[in-house]
Amino acid sequence: MTLENLASQGNHVIQVSMAAGIGPRIREIRKDYIKESFTDFQELEHRLEKVANVHGIEFINDSRATNVNSTWFALEIMSKPVIWIAGGVDTGNDFTILQELIRKCVKAIICLGQDNELLISAIRETNVPYLTTQSMTEAVELAYLAGTKGDVVLLSPACASFDLFLDYEDRGNAFKKAVRNL
Repeated sequence: MTLENLASQGNHVIQVSMAAGIGPRIREIRKDYIKESFTDFQELEHRLEKVANVHGIEFINDSRATNVNSTWFALEIMSKPVIWIAGGVDTGNDFTILQELIRKCVKAIICLGQDNELLISAIRETNVPYLTTQSMTEAVELAYLAGTKGDVVLLSPACASFDLFLDYEDRGNAFKKAVRNL
């Protein structure tokens, strides 16, 4: 099976797919069945979920990314300039591990949440422009205004959601609603 035939793309998908294929092969499940499951896999809601394309700007909901590692994988697979919506309740994350990726692919950051001091401290060192807000509607509007045709607006918070939302699903649904209202 070629990598291009995987239902989802990105290094993390390749790694997970390879690991997920070991068990069925040990159990002697036919390769055709394994291949079919990898080619028609349905993405999880709120995990790199494509929401809409508005005037050439793609909006992606990755609200499930409640830690730095999940956000790292999301940023790592982006092939277009990113306007990144991040922030929330910090659970002891080390945001500095994102700095190289931020410099490489992020053109602007919208910090969403009540207390993002550690995130902002890490962002400042990258010299990428950022704005802060406590409203998802405003975060989406600011991201849209910062974007141009060919950009991606990525909600991948790297934080828990409990400062402004009930949970990551509530946060992701608020993002989708705000995008649809643009």
